[in-house]
Amino acid sequence: MPTAHNPVSTRMIRLLEKLAPNEGYTQSALDNVRLMRSDRPLGRTPVLYEPSIVIVCQGRKLGFLGDAVYTYDAQHYLVLSVPLPFSTETQASPEEPLLAVSIRLDLLELSDLITQIGASVHQPDASPIGITSTRLEGDLALATLRLLDALTKPLDAQILGASIVREICYRVLTGEQGAAMRAALAHHGRFGRVARALNRIHTDYAKPLNVTRLAEEAGMSVPAFHANFRTVTQTSPIQYIKSTRLHHARLMMIRDGVTAAAAAGRVGYESPSQFSREFKRLFGRTPVDEVRDMRESFTLSPAVRFRA
Repeated sequence: MPTAHNPVSTRMIRLLEKLAPNEGYTQSALDNVRLMRSDRPLGRTPVLYEPSIVIVCQGRKLGFLGDAVYTYDAQHYLVLSVPLPFSTETQASPEEPLLAVSIRLDLLELSDLITQIGASVHQPDASPIGITSTRLEGDLALATLRLLDALTKPLDAQILGASIVREICYRVLTGEQGAAMRAALAHHGRFGRVARALNRIHTDYAKPLNVTRLAEEAGMSVPAFHANFRTVTQTSPIQYIKSTRLHHARLMMIRDGVTAAAAAGRVGYESPSQFSREFKRLFGRTPVDEVRDMRESFTLSPAVRFRA
């Protein structure tokens, strides 16, 4: 039976149906905003998310990281302060497709906003967190509606889009988990040292990466770096590096049409056979099978960077 929606949700759904007519990702008129659609349920799948805000207007996604489960649906949005590989499950149908908007976070653009909020909002200090699912409040829902409406009009998107995105970020950073997200995005304490290491991995994933060197750059001993890294990501540095490389290689094969061997080389693998083994271990099938299925299943925008 179709889910009942309030008037704001109904309008957001209608706009998303227009903005995202095809399954997969659709790049919006704003570089840091993409639209997501799935017309069918998808089982638990490895994914890699950038630091982002994901607001689901219809359907439901479950995110799994370690023992934690994060729900993001019409009542909850997801925020990631660091790039994280985890797994997701999508609940959708042709009658009620998953419809969502994803906003990529840029720390440099947010730094001034975080500083202003920190100087004006008196909230107890909070421990930084890498991922959280939070209830969608009225002001944030209204800002999201205005963003979607602006995206349907090129001039509105060009002139108003960035300011509406800034408002959405403001609403998130002053919301229920705002203090923890601000601490995370400001790279406070040991969390911040790990966050900088994660950003380094995502910048230099195709280059040789040495865990000892990453620990030195973070100002930690190797054991302390391992412990703090696992606290943030629920995985080890070596597994995180592997996962990052494999996700990027997968997108190169789907998006750019390169072979598995070529993709392996581009992300830093010296052995194509090792790449194929580790790819199958992560995604559950060979690179050839994965690429074939994805190309048959979805119409992907050339701008797609991370699978959600």
